[in-house]
Amino acid sequence: MRKRLYDWQGEHRPRPIGDALADLLKATGLDADVARAGVLSAWAAAVGTQIAGVTEPRLMTADGTLVVRVKTHGWMTELSMMERQLIAQLAAAGSQTPVKRIRWELLR
Repeated sequence: MRKRLYDWQGEHRPRPIGDALADLLKATGLDADVARAGVLSAWAAAVGTQIAGVTEPRLMTADGTLVVRVKTHGWMTELSMMERQLIAQLAAAGSQTPVKRIRWELLR
C-alpha cells in the first residue's frame, strides 16, 4: 500500500473553486462590488429587448442607485415614468443588490 503524500483534512482539504473565490472576494471586500456588477449584466433580461435596445446600464453605486444611459430624450421621459416597474423587474430577476432608484443619462 502506498503512503499518502498529504493528509487532506481540515482547512487544507480540496474544495470547489467557487467557494474559494467567494471567500477571497469577501476577505478582500470585493464581494459587494461583484454583486453590484451583477445588476448590470441582469439589466437586459430583466427589462426586455425593446428597452435594452435603447439603454445601456453604466454603473451601480453603493447606495443602490443604478445609472442607465438612454438613447433619446423621449425614451428617457418614458423610462423615468416606468422607474418603479423597472426596479420591481430587476428585483424579480433575482438581483443580489437591491436597486433603490435609477438615474437616467442621455447617451452621447
